[in-house]
Order: sequence, then structure tokens, then C-alpha cells
Amino acid sequence: MMQAQQLIDQFETFAPLRYREEGDPTGFQIGDRKATVHRVLTTLDVRPEVVDEAIENHVDFIFAHHPVMFRPAKNLDFAADPQLAMYGKLVANHITVYAAHTNLDNAPGGMNDWLAETLNLENVTSWLPNPSAPEVSMGRVGLLPEAVSLQEFADYCKSHFDIAGLRVIAHDLNQSVQKVAILGGDGGKFFKAAQATGADVYVTGDVYYHTGHDMLAAGLPVVDPGHHIEAVCIPKLAQLLQQWSIKFGWHIDVLESKPNTDPFTFV
Repeated sequence: MMQAQQLIDQFETFAPLRYREEGDPTGFQIGDRKATVHRVLTTLDVRPEVVDEAIENHVDFIFAHHPVMFRPAKNLDFAADPQLAMYGKLVANHITVYAAHTNLDNAPGGMNDWLAETLNLENVTSWLPNPSAPEVSMGRVGLLPEAVSLQEFADYCKSHFDIAGLRVIAHDLNQSVQKVAILGGDGGKFFKAAQATGADVYVTGDVYYHTGHDMLAAGLPVVDPGHHIEAVCIPKLAQLLQQWSIKFGWHIDVLESKPNTDPFTFV
């Protein structure tokens, strides 16, 4: 039988907690580190529908990218708020929750490499070092197989990330792009570092209105496909856990979460 801490220890050899950004609530979230693990669910977000999915499938360990507790709870009045009720369900059903957030973003072979791989980027290198672990970086930059127009690249992103829409910040959709900088999540504030790589276009999510103006003034085209493209982690984490289960004889079942946790709908 495998305990939760064994899974955590193995994962943290791949993406150590020292890789996380300062102040990020990455790591163990809820549950019992000594609990026996039989079924693991990989997910981007821990939302009420994901917890219900876990309960229905007799999951005892949720492995997420985004921390379930970004902000401390002021109370645990389960009837007062769906988020608090979700915590109650997790505890009542003995479900352990672990989140690999910015440590996974920084890890070699982790989130940002998965995103670069999704776009089929070649000659990929890193560009945004972590101050506390300078040997790793969050951002990736690489080349498309051939140069395309910005409009064509935007359509390419929609297709490869399987999304219905995105935002483009640029003066000219006909300009040619080939060198692509990418950073999963909310990376608008790093656009100057992305531009310093010599990238023709920057791909990141959650760009703020005024930051968009600054990007235009700087002459850096930006494609914002949203934060939810990080859902690429769901099958990738499942693949990692399945490989380790075989290698170490864990004998666990690994499931990929199905609900769409993107809060936005393009209409």
C-alpha cells in the first residue's frame, strides 16, 4: 500500500518546493499525509464539481495544479458558502489534496515545457529565472516550424489549445511571427522580459487592460488564450503518476478530471 506522502516525495524530486515562487501556497493542502492512496484524480482546479467527481469515483487523492486555498478561510461554516462546503466534503470523504503550482511552472519538463510542446515549438530555451532557484525558469521561448502571420498564429493557438476564442494585442495581424515566448497563467507583468528574448510574439493569459496598452506601445504582439490552457497538465500529470506507479509498484489507479473548470465562456 502507498501512503500519500510517498507520492508527494516522489513528485517533489521532479518539482521541488524550492522551485516555487515566493508567497505561493504550493504543496500539501488538505488531508492526511499518512493516508493510503488507491485512486488519484489529476486536475487543473479543485472546484465543487471536481470534488463531486472525485467522490463519485471513490478517489482518495486529488492532484491539482492550482492551490485550493489561495486565500485563508475565515471560518468553516459549510452552509454559508459553496467553497467552504467543498472543504467539508473533502474532509468528510477523507480526500487528500496536493497542489503543484509554481514549482511545476518552473520545473524542467513541467508546465511551461508542456505548453511549448503543445505549440510544437523547436529549439526551446528558458527565459524567466526564479530568484530563489536560479537554475530553473518559468518562461519558454522557441521557434515555430515556419513563419506565419499573427492572424494565422492566433488561429493555430485556438486549434492547438482547443479553445473557442482568445485575445490578440497587436497593431497588425498580418505581421510575420516565428519566434514565440510563452508563459502559462497570468504572465502579463513579465512582457518586457519576454520581449528581451527577441520573441516575435508572446503567449500568456489574463492580460490586464492597461498592461495591454503598454504592450502595444512597446511593439510586442501578444496572444492571450486565457489561463485555462494550463489544463494540459491534466493528462501530463496522469502520465507521470502512471509511470511512477509502474516503476515503484504503487498499484494506484489514476483518473483525469473531466469537468471544464474554465470560468469563462466565449459567445
